[in-house]
Order: sequence, then structure tokens, then C-alpha cells
Amino acid sequence: MTKKEVMTTKTDQELLKLLADTRAELRTERFSAAGARAKDSNSPKKLRATVARVLTEQRTREFNAA
Repeated sequence: MTKKEVMTTKTDQELLKLLADTRAELRTERFSAAGARAKDSNSPKKLRATVARVLTEQRTREFNAA
């Protein structure tokens, strides 16, 4: 799981890539969980938290730039 300190040190491009990768992984987790029992039942929650952190950091940078 990525922490807030890690988010603030990443560039905008790195944040976009992390967001896309995390969303793809979350989508994969959802579809794989529909057919069978998941290995880590907390994985979707962790991925959603990571997506929220990235979006929060992007929004903060947007406000600071304005």
C-alpha cells in the first residue's frame, strides 16, 4: 500500500500511471472474485484506497497550481 509521503514525491506522469495500473488491477480482482474465492479478501479495499490517495493528490496539486 502506498502512503501519502510516497504520493507527494511522485511526478504527475507517475501518478497517472499508478492510477491506471491500480484501476486495471482492481478490475481484474473484481472479475476473478466473481468466479472463485479470493486469496486476499482485503485486496479490493486496499486498491480502492490507493486510487483515492492518487486522486486526492492530483486534486491537491490542481488547487495549488491555481
